[in-house]
Amino acid sequence: MSRSSSPLPTKDCAVCGRVITWRKKWERDWDLVRYCSDACRRRAKGAGAAVDADLDRALADLLDARGTNKTVCPSEVARAVGGDDWRDLMEPARAAARRLVASGRAEITQGGKVVDPSTAKGPIRVRRV
Repeated sequence: MSRSSSPLPTKDCAVCGRVITWRKKWERDWDLVRYCSDACRRRAKGAGAAVDADLDRALADLLDARGTNKTVCPSEVARAVGGDDWRDLMEPARAAARRLVASGRAEITQGGKVVDPSTAKGPIRVRRV
C-alpha cells in the first residue's frame, strides 16, 4: 500500500513515484500495473532509465553527505547529473525524490513540513527519514 488516504487500493509508479489508485478497468490486471502513465512506461524502457539511475544515486549521495536532518533541493541533484543542462532534469530529479519517499528512505518537505510528494507543487526539499 502507498501513502494515499483513499479507501481504494493504491501503489506507487515505478518510474515517477506518484500514487496510482485502483480503477475498475484494471480489475483483472491490477498486479501488473506498474506505471501511472504512458510517458512513465516509455521512460522506463528508454534512455531515461539510465538518467533516472544516475539521479537516484546522486540524490542518495547528496543526502548521505549532508547528514541527518539536513535537506537537499532537487535542483542540486539535477545540477550534479546534468551539469550546464540541468534544467531539463528538474522533473526527473523530483521523480527521484518521490521514488526515495516511496521506498520509505526519505520524506519531502515544504516550509519545513512533510508533504505528500504526489500532490506537492512548488519548491520542495528532500531529507532522510
